Amino acid sequence: MTTQEIIRVRDVMTGNYVIIDGLTTVQEGIRLARQNQVKALVVNKRHQDDEYGIVLMNDIAKKVLAKNRSCERTNIYEVMTKPALGVDPTMNVKYCARLFERFGISRAPVIENGQVIGMVSYNNIVLNGMARDDD
Repeated sequence: MTTQEIIRVRDVMTGNYVIIDGLTTVQEGIRLARQNQVKALVVNKRHQDDEYGIVLMNDIAKKVLAKNRSCERTNIYEVMTKPALGVDPTMNVKYCARLFERFGISRAPVIENGQVIGMVSYNNIVLNGMARDDD
């Protein structure tokens, strides 16, 4: 019987992420996303017992642009999803993909010991986890 190598979230996640405050304007959030080349922003906890939030660019398109709201006067907390569904870096990527499917999400912060250490998406899983070359 052959055993397959287990690929963990830690192996495919990206370390490129941005954590912002919920009071940040959408305009500033877009600027930071563009500057850091990210497709989602992690919203920081306000205190120890709070949870992280997340804002995807499609959230901004649906909740700000499509509703003709001002980017300069809309805060990130108004359009974020909270709590963000976080994943453990030791999770097998096949279970991460199943979790994404079950909850209808495409990316999530990777959280270890209560701190964000990266982001994982379907793209990371497929491009970095499934098509590995044998060395």
